[in-house]
Amino acid sequence: MTADFRFAVGINTVRSRASLQETAWRCEDSGFDVLNIPDHLGAPAPFPVLAAVAQSTSKIRVGTYVMNAAFYSPALLARDAAEVHTLSDGRLDLGLGAGYVREEFEAAEIPFPSAGERVAHLEHVAKHLRRHHPEIPLLIAGNGDRVLTVAARYADIVGLTGTDRVEFVRARAEGRPVVLDLAITAAPAGDSGLPDLTLPRRYAPGLSDEEILALPGVLSGTPRDSADRLRALRDDFGVTSFSVQYKDSAYFAKVIAEIR
Repeated sequence: MTADFRFAVGINTVRSRASLQETAWRCEDSGFDVLNIPDHLGAPAPFPVLAAVAQSTSKIRVGTYVMNAAFYSPALLARDAAEVHTLSDGRLDLGLGAGYVREEFEAAEIPFPSAGERVAHLEHVAKHLRRHHPEIPLLIAGNGDRVLTVAARYADIVGLTGTDRVEFVRARAEGRPVVLDLAITAAPAGDSGLPDLTLPRRYAPGLSDEEILALPGVLSGTPRDSADRLRALRDDFGVTSFSVQYKDSAYFAKVIAEIR
């Protein structure tokens, strides 16, 4: 087994306890290391779902990708995270982000802070968790300089959207070991080998299809082709963790099988 890879899958709908249980089993049996829940209004509440997943599984870790730190006080977030960590027998990976969707703040009746204020609060939350719950692995995801500086200083896992910020993170980590995680935004469906580029095109509207297909987080070709690409990302950039959406999990399970 190749032990230096970490594979995470995110789900954003829960129809019933039974369907959640089946999904969790399928992800665990497919070789995923982590099952993630996002933190958006309109999506499932992360901690109750993760606690339920933990009770139905024995190996797969449970995580948030990512909690909107600006929604929470450090002490209350730490309390809930610590309970999930306990109920999962230490299987929680707590992912944090600065928050960015103004409409969600308005819907939650929470003032929308400036970008600088949101990053400062993210750092405040991360410091609190490191001080009071160092046993809980932290993932911090983002792309801007300030968020990635916080991630490099406090996170065990740094969530990236590309490989262009790898050296920035390493420099800010100052020798502290961190796991680099890359978000996979598109992967093939069926046997065509061609991914749906809707999501990556939303974040890179000025790129051609050929340029989008060349992005590190976009997979194409056979599962073996993608496995080779992930190995190259590990060897060239030190990226060893990959986070995918559930819609791409069937294809990605074949990629995992090629690697392991």
